[in-house]
Amino acid sequence: MTPHIRVSESAPSGGEAGSITAFVLLLLVALVALLGLVVDGGAAMAAHQAAVDEASQAARAGAGAVSVDALRHGSLTLDAPAAVREAQAFTEAAGHPGTATVSGNVVTVTVEYRMPTTVLGIVGVSWLPVSATASAVDLEGVTSGSP
Repeated sequence: MTPHIRVSESAPSGGEAGSITAFVLLLLVALVALLGLVVDGGAAMAAHQAAVDEASQAARAGAGAVSVDALRHGSLTLDAPAAVREAQAFTEAAGHPGTATVSGNVVTVTVEYRMPTTVLGIVGVSWLPVSATASAVDLEGVTSGSP
């Protein structure tokens, strides 16, 4: 006669059932967050650079608003209200209205907006702030005739 061996299968004791599932779920959330940082972080960096470019160009547009009366009298003076209008018109045309200020002959433009996220929305971050500030001044060009 051959002996019979009986093997019984049972759940492990100690309440560890499902602990791997919780670990995998936590790891999955961490991976989605990391993917969101890569995708949406890269998009935010590109949006920030675009905002810097937009603010710079708007400041240059505003700095070009010189006073015609002052030019006729031989001085280079900024027409402050026209400079603010020009700079803000530029930002509005670019799609992100900004604010412009004038101090002396320096035009400073700030652009602020919110960029929607694509991946980070899964973990509750639906938008990222984007802002940039740039200044420009109109300098005198040729100051003397050719030699």
